[in-house]
Amino acid sequence: VQLQASGGGLVQAGGSLRLSCTASRRTFSSYDMGWFRQAPEKEREFVAVITLNGIRYYADSVKGRFTISRDNAKNTVYLQMNSVKPEDTAVYYCAVFVGGRYYDINNYRGWGQGTQVTVSS
Repeated sequence: VQLQASGGGLVQAGGSLRLSCTASRRTFSSYDMGWFRQAPEKEREFVAVITLNGIRYYADSVKGRFTISRDNAKNTVYLQMNSVKPEDTAVYYCAVFVGGRYYDINNYRGWGQGTQVTVSS
């Protein structure tokens, strides 16, 4: 499956942004989907995951501020980012979760190009 993330940009601290990730396959509805992010000179880290049944898990750093959702009819998963902080600045990536520990990057496949999010203070 090919994934394309979009929706990034420059936003002020405290603002909102919605990222989208569109899959190329119609079988998207059978995939668990996740978001990761990578800040400059840091490792890629887990942000959120949503299962095909709609179960969600979040990193502690974004819990209560970010919301992951999906629209199977559009083959798209979203990441609604509210109350953003400068430390949210990163390239955001989506990928397919293939099972195991949901926070483990090794359990994800199909990484596409990310989308840059920059939060100004």
